[in-house]
Amino acid sequence: MEHFVVSARKYRPQTFKDVVGQQAITNTLLNAIENNHLAQALLFTGPRGVGKTTCARILAKMINSDENTSENEDFAFNIFELDAASNNGVDQIRELTDQVRIPPQVGKYKVYIIDEVHMLSQAAFNAFLKTLEEPPKHCIFILATTEKHKIIPTILSRCQIFDFKRITVSDAKDYLKYIAKEQGITAEDDALHIIAQKADGAMRDALSIFDRVVSFSGKNLTRQAVTENLNVLDYETYFTSTDLILENKIPDLLVQFNTILSKGFDGHHYIAGLASHFRDLMVCKNPATIPLLEVGEDTSLKYQEQSQKTSHSFLMEGIRLANDCDLKYKTSKNQRLLVELTLMQLASITFDGEKKNLRHFIIPPSYFKAKGITPIPVTKPKAEVKTPERKTTIGSQAKPKETVNEPVIKIPKISINKPKSSTSGLSLKSIREKKEHQLRQMDVVIDEDALPKEPVTQEALDEAWKIYTEKMNKKGEKIMASILQMDQPKLKGTTIYLTYSNNTNKIELQRAEFPLMAFLKKRLLNYDLKLDITVNEEIAKKYAFTPLEKYEKLKEKNPNIEVLRQTFGLDI
Repeated sequence: MEHFVVSARKYRPQTFKDVVGQQAITNTLLNAIENNHLAQALLFTGPRGVGKTTCARILAKMINSDENTSENEDFAFNIFELDAASNNGVDQIRELTDQVRIPPQVGKYKVYIIDEVHMLSQAAFNAFLKTLEEPPKHCIFILATTEKHKIIPTILSRCQIFDFKRITVSDAKDYLKYIAKEQGITAEDDALHIIAQKADGAMRDALSIFDRVVSFSGKNLTRQAVTENLNVLDYETYFTSTDLILENKIPDLLVQFNTILSKGFDGHHYIAGLASHFRDLMVCKNPATIPLLEVGEDTSLKYQEQSQKTSHSFLMEGIRLANDCDLKYKTSKNQRLLVELTLMQLASITFDGEKKNLRHFIIPPSYFKAKGITPIPVTKPKAEVKTPERKTTIGSQAKPKETVNEPVIKIPKISINKPKSSTSGLSLKSIREKKEHQLRQMDVVIDEDALPKEPVTQEALDEAWKIYTEKMNKKGEKIMASILQMDQPKLKGTTIYLTYSNNTNKIELQRAEFPLMAFLKKRLLNYDLKLDITVNEEIAKKYAFTPLEKYEKLKEKNPNIEVLRQTFGLDI
């Protein structure tokens, strides 16, 4: 059986051209070698798995090579690697300084690679200072660390520092694609992208994950196999969640979250991923920021398609709610409930069934009944449209007048009780008197027998009802239009009957009753029409419309919500 070599060792770069994602540093080192401008103390710093030790080995090999050196020569006698994590005492550093004095037997330089140099003790650093500042001409020190801030400033000032950056997702994916091709493995683009994202900027981690997934799925690397093996939530999960949120399907959303938990995923991981998903949708809103979306081409098209369904305000509010849940998750005693409440809030962002339009507030009829006032809507009759006369000049002929005859409804004269005296608008008393004056103006005296009372059919009523509903939609009064569409009006004689499942809808329609009935009476030419609104209590029990009713429904399913409300002093 052939010995297996992990990809991180098998495909370790042998030249600077093979190093992934560090072109600026490799070009600098190449130019320094060519121009004989290389410092004797170098510090390579950066995250794990980005190529610090690899670049140190390549550099050590290159400075010892010449035209007569074979490519397979590794200069093992000239390169010394020291692990500062296990050799961090003063004694080891003294041994090192003693070895430095001996010149190399082969090659030009002795190279000392000290890995994890931040692990050296304070005394070891102090013992190393003089040698690091004035090393022999044949000696070069290369220090590598992931935590530069732990190195004392006197060491940093003696080194030429190279900051290695994290490997980008695109660079890591391209290198994984190259390795998959070398090994004869068929890999989906999204599968390699997920591996590159999971590696979090470390190429060594990406290769280790790649080996693990290949062992799981074989020669065919699919996105589904990668998500199952790495235990990560797929993009499709968040696409589905966002669709359910936009459609206000709270039950389906909670069922999906329960399914995610049953598969072993953490709720914190899910809500953080949902916030990132909203961020990616926000990025797709502007073509200039689409390159910030670090996903595969097929997934990028899905993001752009779903971003068209969402508004900027929805995404901002969604990111805020998901981020608040992320911050509160660790301190919450009932973490599942916290996530479920956040999901319900997200699904309610685009639901305007309970929003009240305060700009179109209408005084309810009960107020006028308490004052003993019976308001009757008065419509202005249509006047005949006449074209103005044209002045004639000398030498021109005068044209006859043109009139447009339209049917005119005769409305009896109306007498309004005017106040006896006018008031000033400069005092509180005058303001009160002005309001009383406005109420007295609604005390209308009218001859009811003179109003038209033509027969009305159910079809004519349905058509007029539809026209008024469309009129409300165009005016922006979406809530009232929705209430008008909840039940089909039924005409019996001159009474219009409506039945609703909730008292809230009845109150809202009573507030808008006067303009509605004025429109119907004028449209149908019958001023005896009346509106009768009833509430079916049996239907009302099945639905929850107000926040209090919704809370009672939730409390029936989970009594612990009341404990949560009392513990935190929450308002409904």
